[in-house]
Amino acid sequence: MKINGETTPPGDKSISHRAFMFGALARGTTAIEGALESRDVQSTREAMRSLGAAIGKKGDTWVVEGGSLREPVSVIDAGNSGTTARLISGICAGIDGVTTLTGDSSLVCRPMGRVIEPLEKMGARFLARQGRYLPLAIHGGTLKGISYGLKVASAQVKSALLLAGLSARGTTTVQEPTRSRDHTERMLAHFGVKLAIKENTISLTGPASLEAREVRVPGDPSSAAFPAVWAAATPGSQVLIRNVCMNPTRTGFMNVLKRMGAPVSVENIREQAGEPVGDLLVEGGALQATTIEGEEIPSLIDEIPILVVAACLAQGRTIIRDAAELRVKETDRIAAMVRGLSHLGVRVEELPDGLIIDGPIRPRSGAVETFSDHRIAMSFHILALACDIEVCLDDTACVDISYPGFFTAMERLR
Repeated sequence: MKINGETTPPGDKSISHRAFMFGALARGTTAIEGALESRDVQSTREAMRSLGAAIGKKGDTWVVEGGSLREPVSVIDAGNSGTTARLISGICAGIDGVTTLTGDSSLVCRPMGRVIEPLEKMGARFLARQGRYLPLAIHGGTLKGISYGLKVASAQVKSALLLAGLSARGTTTVQEPTRSRDHTERMLAHFGVKLAIKENTISLTGPASLEAREVRVPGDPSSAAFPAVWAAATPGSQVLIRNVCMNPTRTGFMNVLKRMGAPVSVENIREQAGEPVGDLLVEGGALQATTIEGEEIPSLIDEIPILVVAACLAQGRTIIRDAAELRVKETDRIAAMVRGLSHLGVRVEELPDGLIIDGPIRPRSGAVETFSDHRIAMSFHILALACDIEVCLDDTACVDISYPGFFTAMERLR
């Protein structure tokens, strides 16, 4: 089913998380416009309140009074949000006292060891279930800067170390094997923190303070990917997606769609809070298979489920590999996509770190288990719309984690 129209995705989830965290850390009043109104971001907002930040709303603008965080009096519940749990671990490592973190049934199964190990080297102490899972307790206080090389590129781990580095004595340096999302670096600079960045190495010298700033949150490219793939995979379609964050560490899926033959262009480029923003125009056509692998994976890791949908509708064999990180997201997204497609009569080869898809496929109507994963649910909904079939999802409420109003927004494009 082809589409024609325009839409505006909700505020970027990654930037929204950081806006509330950095506003809480900063001295003064931070005004946040366009923040994502989702359950994940609500978890961050409530966590920062627990740490002493005053957060309220005036009209459509969130207002954060920060600069004096302290030991919380109750357990912080990160809900389903790995960003909340991992980044706040870095903040709490520098707060004198004990912080206890927990999460929902999915989050408590997601590993925290990659954050715990370097933060302990900086001087924080952790007590975690099986040494690497939530619930966990953080005994924070005096930290020292360290130089740490990440084995796997991770914006969350990098951000946790940089946030801890704000309160550490000396220089904190993080080295990545490949470049990951750099929203933390951009927002730290926006809030007045000096960073030294050379290729995949980032350093800051602490203690360092943040000064309150206005933050206008652009639209989430991960949310924009869903109508973009729908349009790209259906000949005769055209969709204009307005106000999308065009951070180069987030636009990998656009490059893949171009490589597959979709006309993709960006208009009206401008800057908001240190982030490039533009309007994304996508036209439909006959997609060709491609290989998605290597250094481009960190720039599109969250978009792989919807790119699997694009692969299903493309001509030829698409290979996705080097994406083992998908195994430890909200669910095992590789297994979830393979299982869902098999329920629709589609044969897909599952790899330890990805998938192989021979397209184009002809799925049948059927029921799909989402494992309460928002990106799985939205991906199969787009597959249903593009192929004009009925797909019954066992959980639709989970999309509110990242894209409240998703189903209504997609319906308006039909």
